[in-house]
Amino acid sequence: MSDAMGSNQIMRPVVMGILNVTPDSFSDGGRYVDTQDAIRHGRDLFAQGAGIVDVGGESTRPGAQEVSETEELRRILPVVEALAEDGVVSIDTRKERVAKTALRAGATIVNDVSASLGATAAEFGAGWVAMHAQGVPETMQQSPHYADVVEEVYRFLQGCRIQAEQFGVRELYLDPGIGFGKTVDHNLALLRNLTRFLDLGTPILVGVSRKSFLASLTRLQQMAAPIEREEQSLAANIWALTHGASVVRVHEVSPVIEYLRLVEAMKMTEGS
Repeated sequence: MSDAMGSNQIMRPVVMGILNVTPDSFSDGGRYVDTQDAIRHGRDLFAQGAGIVDVGGESTRPGAQEVSETEELRRILPVVEALAEDGVVSIDTRKERVAKTALRAGATIVNDVSASLGATAAEFGAGWVAMHAQGVPETMQQSPHYADVVEEVYRFLQGCRIQAEQFGVRELYLDPGIGFGKTVDHNLALLRNLTRFLDLGTPILVGVSRKSFLASLTRLQQMAAPIEREEQSLAANIWALTHGASVVRVHEVSPVIEYLRLVEAMKMTEGS
């Protein structure tokens, strides 16, 4: 992972595998609430080629309710401890205590939808994913509004970059927050303009996997089960990777890895 994770320079693409140890996440809630099932799935994500496994103990889907620190820690701690022996683990949390405990247990990145934990990441020499969100999960999709979503998100992430420099964060990743306080049109505007965020000089992380806006754009019905959105997820991830994303956060790792391998093979045979 040294070529991909070692600096704030724009890097070779990395696939972040999602591991929700929650009963209520929008796509896979309840599948990995058993600790051993979660550890097995995390190891499978690494085996498929994930460069990072992102462990989350609290759902941040629209309308999700906050859980206590104690419960979140109970869910994530044994999973983080086990998987940290196998590869790079990020902790998906909004809580300082949870982040610190996970970092002590072996996580090396804080995936922070609240964009409030930069100082914590810096304290531990960890990476920080700072994400834009309008509002909080409980209410964020009720009435999202922007005068110019691309510029407003850009300015927010620019502020996160400045904060990261002030805190001394060594590895920074910026996430425009697809689906977090955004309408379908807002999501599309951000994806169409991903290259705008390259001006920040920092790796961009994009999470579109199985999100509901994908169904609304295709033959799928809005109420289709999230797991049925994999083809649309792959298409959106390929778009993101070809328009500047350095990290894509996905439920299914293998299809994206195969795409990246194919592209790499084609580049190696150019001109031969």
